Amino acid sequence: MSSLAALLLADGRFPSGGHAHSGGLEEAVTAGRVVDLASLRAFVSGRLATAGRVAAGVAAVACGGRWPAAVLDAEADARMASPALRAASRRQGRQLLRSAAHAWPVRSAIESPHHAVAVGVVSAAAGLGPVDAARWAAYDAVMTPATAAVRLLGLDPFLVSAMVAALAPAIDEVAAEASAFAGGDGAASLDDLPCPAAPLLDLGAEFHALREVRLFAS
Repeated sequence: MSSLAALLLADGRFPSGGHAHSGGLEEAVTAGRVVDLASLRAFVSGRLATAGRVAAGVAAVACGGRWPAAVLDAEADARMASPALRAASRRQGRQLLRSAAHAWPVRSAIESPHHAVAVGVVSAAAGLGPVDAARWAAYDAVMTPATAAVRLLGLDPFLVSAMVAALAPAIDEVAAEASAFAGGDGAASLDDLPCPAAPLLDLGAEFHALREVRLFAS
């Protein structure tokens, strides 16, 4: 059952609102930083190593229940320099909780948590473990911009899917690192959670929020 839950939650057709977001890719395309499959691979790899690592760490700990969700939400907030990114993350978190509550007994002390916190809370409710929550968050960090790239750049979806498949070992590595924080032998304090910065993603989110015409919400 837990394997089925993981597949369902990671499925792009799950109505959690992820299809409305590009993970910063739309602004990167507009700025000319991503123009083809090679530059897309560099973008998603960088996103996985920064925002993906942060999200995976927060999701794993939220799933493990070692710290209160409100405390983790504050930690997630501190790791996002961009107000636009914080707002988008909370919209996605709220939508995820709303969708998942129709399938599992989801309980959250926060109405609009950050998306990574919601991933952890929903994973726990669905019977998944911290490593599953971390893998979902890491996979989402890659798949969100990868899916958007097909629409924004008209890339071959078969080649984009192959690119994502090739990143599976990196996604698993991020998930394994993140899940270690959820156990008793993990992080001594929340200060130990990953906090790599991604300035271009932060700046891009602010520019994107000001654009009158855009395809994706973030």
